[in-house]
Amino acid sequence: MLSTLKSLFSFANKVGYLPYNVGAALKLPAVKNVLPERILTEAEVHRMVERTGSERDRVLLLTIYAGGLRREDACRLKWRDVKERDDGSGQITAFGKGGKTGFVLLPESVMRELLPLRRRRNGALAGEDEPVFRSRKANTERRGHLDPSQVNKIVKRAAAKAGLSEDVSPHWLRHSHATHAKRRGADLDLIMRTLRHASLATTGRYLHADPSDSSAMYLGL
Repeated sequence: MLSTLKSLFSFANKVGYLPYNVGAALKLPAVKNVLPERILTEAEVHRMVERTGSERDRVLLLTIYAGGLRREDACRLKWRDVKERDDGSGQITAFGKGGKTGFVLLPESVMRELLPLRRRRNGALAGEDEPVFRSRKANTERRGHLDPSQVNKIVKRAAAKAGLSEDVSPHWLRHSHATHAKRRGADLDLIMRTLRHASLATTGRYLHADPSDSSAMYLGL
């Protein structure tokens, strides 16, 4: 709340509404870093994917995790954003936070799950400008795209079926992508580019949240 107020005062000063930025003198209290609590194990992610209610929802979770996508990135995807590569892997174009466009690769195993979603019940293929993850409700405002709030519900249902915390959100899958990739040897700079972070410092939070060593491991216990 205090951070929001500081931003409001800064903006009001910047546009000339306030002659002074009265929020500049306000110091924010230190808060606990809860990122480690929001990182799932690989087994937990797979359990969520396996226990999702429908094929669309299962592939949605798989794509968010594999691509390190934000919830809104997945909701905006059109079929023109999905390209199959010669080796069977895939590439998606994600347009998201801060107006940034990023290109993310998907492994062949995920593409095998994703591409069948394009075929409609009558056998025809969805058009280039149609959504990858289509809402089942008539939705003229979003033109058939899944609503972000619905993604929250899908993830929470899957987490409940997997016996996980009710706090699990789509962003936990993004956190988990970064941590699992780092554990498996991915370079931090590569993870930064995949997640489309503004700086390496942001990506580095995952390294601190999941240390590879500690002096505790050297004790005679």
